[in-house]
Amino acid sequence: MSMKVVVTVKYVPDATGDRHFADDLTVDRDDVEGLLSELDEYAVEQALQISENSDDDVEITVLTVGPEAAKDALRKALSMGVDKAIHVEDDVLHGTDAIGTSLVLARALEKAGYDVVLCGMASTDGAAGVVPALLAERLGVPQATLLSEVSVANGKVKGRRDGDAATERLEASLPAVVSVTDQSGEARYPSFKGIMAAKKKPVQTWDLSDLDIEAEEVGLSGAWTVVDTATERPARIAGTVTEDEGEGGKQIADFLTGQKLI
Repeated sequence: MSMKVVVTVKYVPDATGDRHFADDLTVDRDDVEGLLSELDEYAVEQALQISENSDDDVEITVLTVGPEAAKDALRKALSMGVDKAIHVEDDVLHGTDAIGTSLVLARALEKAGYDVVLCGMASTDGAAGVVPALLAERLGVPQATLLSEVSVANGKVKGRRDGDAATERLEASLPAVVSVTDQSGEARYPSFKGIMAAKKKPVQTWDLSDLDIEAEEVGLSGAWTVVDTATERPARIAGTVTEDEGEGGKQIADFLTGQKLI
């Protein structure tokens, strides 16, 4: 038997860079380096482990929606050991929110075919964490989200979800959408051999016409969420130094009270 595992990933601005908004209040991606979202690396790792532990022939595809530079995120996943990649790229997608992104991903998944869809728990830029659930709803399949342990066998996905007060065991029949947390297992580093092999692996590119999606369904005009205003974070200023001559505790308490922190 064969099984198709598709990992959805996102190309995000480097969190250590100087990020700010463009004139249309979307993130200015031209002014900061981008990379594969760290939380999505855990999903890639779990897909590779599923393949390594399966008796079936497993094909792993990595799927992203983004600009030309998003191919860098795909190459990272390919160098980790993924078999092939799909890149949905269209200028009209600029400004698409989570609702629109889930539509594009769902159509791409239906076109590519899948048994298991693996996602990170959230992206490191938007951090909404809703796309896996939206995908499952659009595809009409079960979802098993926020798993810190996952396995696939005998037509089912099983996993463990760790909460603050309890641990849950989840099980769903395939096909299914799964999201994993950063506790699911450290992602492997690409080897030199993997990096070289990634250059020869297929990367397929689709646009909206390939997925039968109209322009008004995505982009800023089709977004269900809107940013009205944005203000640059104020520059860091030097803190106040208090010399304790017996009244230090009182001075700190007065400062915290003035800042309405206590």
